[in-house]
Parts: sequence; structure tokens; C-alpha cells
Amino acid sequence: MRFAGFKFGSLLAMACAAMAFVACSDDKSVAGIEIGNPSLAFTADFSVDYSEVSSNSFSKTSAAKDEPLLLDSFALDFFEVRSYSSYYAEVNIDMSKGVQLWPGEDLADSSLTVSFTDASVVDEPFRNIRLEDKGYLKEMGVSFRPVKKMSKVYGKLLVKGEYVPVQYSLAWLEQFELRYHYTQIEKVSDSIANLSVAFFPRYFVDGVDFSKVNVAEDGTIYLDAKHNASIWKELNQQFISSFRPLRYGYSDNDGDVAETYVLDIWEGIIGAMSDNTIKNGDFSNDFYSWIVFDQFGGESKASVEEESSGEHYAKVQVTQGGRYSYSVQLIQENVALFAGKKYKCVFTIWSDVDGQITARIGAYDDYETIGFQKHVFVGTSGKAVEIEFIPKESTPFARFELNLGSRERTFYIKDVKIFRLQQ
Repeated sequence: MRFAGFKFGSLLAMACAAMAFVACSDDKSVAGIEIGNPSLAFTADFSVDYSEVSSNSFSKTSAAKDEPLLLDSFALDFFEVRSYSSYYAEVNIDMSKGVQLWPGEDLADSSLTVSFTDASVVDEPFRNIRLEDKGYLKEMGVSFRPVKKMSKVYGKLLVKGEYVPVQYSLAWLEQFELRYHYTQIEKVSDSIANLSVAFFPRYFVDGVDFSKVNVAEDGTIYLDAKHNASIWKELNQQFISSFRPLRYGYSDNDGDVAETYVLDIWEGIIGAMSDNTIKNGDFSNDFYSWIVFDQFGGESKASVEEESSGEHYAKVQVTQGGRYSYSVQLIQENVALFAGKKYKCVFTIWSDVDGQITARIGAYDDYETIGFQKHVFVGTSGKAVEIEFIPKESTPFARFELNLGSRERTFYIKDVKIFRLQQ
């Protein structure tokens, strides 16, 4: 699985020297914090939340009287923050690995013990965190490991109507990274964003049958490799997903590694079968969610025009064709795709000069084609193009591209849609 943003406004990127499929812009006027903002500071809080959550819920609730699990003590060693972004400037990083924001090079071995039950708030260590300039944020990654000599979670488990002391062992776990989708990150103000990392006990114990759990002579339920081992292993499978990120990766003490999506959070991102995964595909909100990008000698002018019917279309005038078809691009990022399911891509396009373009869906981090790449003939009258495809992998961050460069001409594009055909 590929581990690969903040909602962004219109960006008309001017030509710059950069590598293939990479763009640049000095525009800091777009909405949100998707472009690394030098004035933006981060805080973080760590807590226990007894509610049930949606993919972008930030509200926290206290425990109900009949809560299945109450936590008394739960702490982890917090040791890294990473950002994962796409860039429209040349950068010397491996985008699939992201950028380490904390700790800095001068604090290479730093870590913090954070208590979820005490609702720890981390402020001062993060004041110097800044998003990479000119990057479109897609995910924030936070990494943890069990605290040495404190690798147990203590609480009370509701069994047959009575609360019984319980100890859950984290001895199976080496370390893990939570990857939060940009919509799960709370922007507190224009200058502060908060990483709200909550643990949700209801999801941790959901579906686990405790009716036959063994209670030790001291009146405590021990959940570890020696006591209630089958229940312990079942809880281990649900522990990390109970932080409710979009996805996560981990390594355990047996040397096994895994990475996966949290299913219901992922389903919220991927949407219903008939949903258009392209935002503002009718250009009714100008170039919101679209990027027009020039590189390798390409130059263009772009605008959104209104027809007499009230419908809108994008007008991209290629004034210098550049060396390649991708010297001028119309792009939308963050297209959510489900591997192995059939999709349809539909758009209407025409030009003042007959000729070919390339339509493509690729990955943002290594530019590999993961949906389709197809040469499309464009005539001088409006033509609806329909392309069916099956994505090679699941991703919330695919990139739809119309490569319009290599010669001077003017394009008109409208009604862009990408939707799933299979449940």
C-alpha cells in the first residue's frame, strides 16, 4: 500500500524551472493552510474520547454511566511528527517519506511521554514547526511507541453489569505511525493548527466478547500473552485503529510490519458510488481546487468564462507550447480512488485548433500512472470524452491531469467528473 490535503483554492502557477510534473508558485493567497505558511505554529493535544466519531469530528465527550471501558492510566512515548505534501517547486526530498517536522536535527533523539488519560497538551516544543514552503499538505503523521516500564493500559472493564479492574499489555507493539487526513486536522486560527490525537475506547472493545474473560484471584482482568490471550490478540488488532486516523503503519515485537486504512474513515473519504470525486468540476467556483501549471518552456493564460446558459468552462490559452505535452497542465489533486473498482472519467473539451492531448490519473508522490493515461483527440467543437478505468491501488490522493502543452492553441474544458461504477 502506498502511504502518501488541506482543501485549497485557485492557483494559477507561473512557469518555473523544475523537474517533470513538478510546479512552483509564490502565491500565498489561497485559502487554508495547504501551502506551508511560515507564520503557522502547531500545538498538539492527546486525550481519551468516549464518543463515536466521524472522519472529521473534533468534539470530545466524557464517559457515559454504562461505558464498556473506562481508562485510568494510558501513556505513550511520542517521538516524531511528519508532514506529507505534494509540491509545485523542485524539492530534494522523498515525498513518500514526507518531511520530519519534529524533532529537529538538534534534537534528533528527543521524545515526550504524553498521557492520554491526563489530556496532555504539547505546546512549546512545537512552536518552531513550520510546514514545508510551497507544499500542499495531504497528511500529518505522528509516531508513538510504548513507554519503557509503563507499557500497560489501566482501567475498568464493564463485565456482566459490574466494573472490574483491567490491565492491557502493549508488550506486542514496537512502534506505530498515525496518518491523519488533512480534513482531520483542526485549524484553530490563521496562525495555529492543532494535532488532536484522541483514543476512542468504544472502538477498541467493539465486538469483543468479554463474557468468558478470566478474572485473576486479585480481582483484576489481565490481558496479555499469558492471561486471556485470545481476547488480548483480538484487542491488539483494534488498538491502533482506535485512534481513528485515516490510516496507519506499525511494527510489532515479532518483526512484523503492516500498514492499512481505518475502514470506516476511508469509506467517508472515498464517498458513495455515484459521487463525483472531482471538486468544482463545473468551474462554478472559478479555479477552486484546480491548478494550472506551466513548465519546460510552456506558458499559458487561464480564466473561467460563463456561457449564456449560466454554465461555466475553463479557458486555457497556451501561448508557448513548450517541449512536452506536460509543459502546460490542468490538474486536480486529492482524487479518491478505490483499487480494483471500475470508474468513469468524463469531461467535455474543445479547442480552436485540432490536435491531441494526454489525459492521465497518476500518483502525487512518484508520478506513476495508477488510473489511466490516454491520448485524446480534441476537435473544434465540444466533445464529451469518456474513459473507463480500474485503479491499480487505493489512494485518497490521486492526481487528474490534462496535459495541454507542446503547441500554441486555446482549450475550453467543462463538466469534469470521475465517479465509481462498482460498489
